[in-house]
Amino acid sequence: MERARRLAAVMITDIVGYTALTQQDEDLTLDLLEEHCVTLRELFTEHGGREIKSTGDGFLVEFPSALSATQCALAIQRAVAERNEKVQSDHRLQIRIGLHVGEIVPRGDDILGDGVNVASRIERLAPPGGIALSQQVYDQVNGRIDADLVSLGKQELKNVRFPIEVYQVAPRGRGRPTPGPTSFDRTRIAVLPLANYSPDVADDYFADGMTEELIYRLSQIRGLRVIAHTSVMHYKGARKRVREIGEELGVGAVLEGSVRKAGSRVRITAQLVDARTEEHLWSVAYERELEDVFAIQRDIAHEVAEALEVQLLAGDRRQLAKEATESTEAYTLYLKGRHFWNQRTEEGLERGIEYFQEALEADPSFAPAHAGLADSFAIMTGEGLLTPEEGYPLALEQAHEALRKDPDLAEAHVSLAWLLWRYQHDATQAEREFRRALRSNPSYTTAHHWYALFLAAHGRFEEAVREIRRALELDPLSPLINVACGQVMFMARQFDEARSYYRSALELAPVEQRWQIQLGYVSVCIAAGNEESAALSLAEVERDTAGHPGATAWVRGLQGMLAAAQGDLERARATLEELTTGEPSGGQAWVLGLLATALGDVDQALTWFEQAWLSHDVSTIWFKVHPALDGIRHHPRYEELLAKMGFKPVAPVGEPSSGDDT
Repeated sequence: MERARRLAAVMITDIVGYTALTQQDEDLTLDLLEEHCVTLRELFTEHGGREIKSTGDGFLVEFPSALSATQCALAIQRAVAERNEKVQSDHRLQIRIGLHVGEIVPRGDDILGDGVNVASRIERLAPPGGIALSQQVYDQVNGRIDADLVSLGKQELKNVRFPIEVYQVAPRGRGRPTPGPTSFDRTRIAVLPLANYSPDVADDYFADGMTEELIYRLSQIRGLRVIAHTSVMHYKGARKRVREIGEELGVGAVLEGSVRKAGSRVRITAQLVDARTEEHLWSVAYERELEDVFAIQRDIAHEVAEALEVQLLAGDRRQLAKEATESTEAYTLYLKGRHFWNQRTEEGLERGIEYFQEALEADPSFAPAHAGLADSFAIMTGEGLLTPEEGYPLALEQAHEALRKDPDLAEAHVSLAWLLWRYQHDATQAEREFRRALRSNPSYTTAHHWYALFLAAHGRFEEAVREIRRALELDPLSPLINVACGQVMFMARQFDEARSYYRSALELAPVEQRWQIQLGYVSVCIAAGNEESAALSLAEVERDTAGHPGATAWVRGLQGMLAAAQGDLERARATLEELTTGEPSGGQAWVLGLLATALGDVDQALTWFEQAWLSHDVSTIWFKVHPALDGIRHHPRYEELLAKMGFKPVAPVGEPSSGDDT
């Protein structure tokens, strides 16, 4: 006898990273699990859901309609997000939710069938903290919920006969909130960190450098979109299936392999894998002299393009054929320089500079080494390791030198653009350089990142959002890019979205970097009126940065701003007086300007902002658009300083712009 079948709306939930949480702190995880169960069960009941079963760290729930299931899913994610804002970072939870309408078959207290199977497959396509739903749910809820529904394309799901269109739910107006799951488009490719099989472990730099160079080579092919180095390095030494990596990075193809360097010989293996099927599309092994490494890179790029059926245009072939140097010694020294540069520490930057300089001694015409020096001097200046008077001229000289030797080098165009904007205050020429970089290498993440900041700083928010989302697609696991997304959304007054990106950055960043991200998150909370979250986060960052000289002014300044927002002007003013004792640094001057603005001391605030600008504090890029300054924009001194900085006046958010600054 055939079992009774019926259509039902089915929800599957799952806690992200539950196993890892258990291994870190089992008692804490059990407490979080109990809290999670109580919260979700209350919301199931409120929206008419019937809990079928608990799966340990998730639930299977049946709903009377697709609309009630979707409204419940939105309520769950709102409740979890609000809860996460009120607890310490290591106590936070993230949940994935999948929704589908399909046939189910009752079996005792359980249900089986297509509805359950598809919902479980779709749940895995949702990003952490997100909701994924099928075409069947979309058809019933589109236009009936306060959220955007963004297509992820047709997905081939395990044990499902035909591909199914899947949608991701995003808060209204935000568009695609994360790179999201993939439709397994094979023109989106990730180069995983090459395994180092060299007898000398010190040659690890060579494997990492080869990974970065293959990313660079493939990014020269305009038909490919290549995930950036920062994101793929998360998978170094990781034991994950290719399909899982493909889903996390939103790619359809993965290049993996190994390097063995011994003396003057090098052995390189490479395999191209379909991320959906895990089928090997192409593989090769090279065993050559080290001097042949450039030819190997070219061969791999050509073979990958052919395997993925990507047409190589004439310009692509010219770029792939170019060799920055014929000197293997210079190239090896350059790889060592990039290895240390990527560490972004004072010691790493200093050692990187040494290797870049040695590379230029081996080959004075090696343009990428000049670009490496330009990047190093610029970052050291931004981090306060060099004064602007020392660092910026050095960086500018090296950027110009790199472009004299290779006019198409995207990295040098971006470095020059940043320096023209920040050091020489030439926004018009800076934008030309940003655009030249993007024409030269559309997959260069830093170009999209810095150009997005430039656009946002000039009040061109729609363009800025487009550029920063492009950067996020290319580098989804970068804390820096997620912070930049938060900054752009903050300046555009999209506070909920800004907080979401800052939270993502906090989850991705190493422990020692989180305090800086937390400070940005606090600024957004204060502007959004979420004072409870701001206070909690400030207490956490104050604890984590005790004795850190770079954090004290920011923590105290934000405490003063929070006090002003709460109406405690006496405490805020006492904080301002405390911070003005002695001669403040440029970074401290910006904080003092924000605090004085919060207290209504406009003249004093503008004096501090001008000092911050004169000291080349990078925060002053936001002087035109920062939400905290909305109340002083029509002050004559504000308009004078704005013009001095090279900006044109900006219309209030929501009003027509007075025109681009460029």
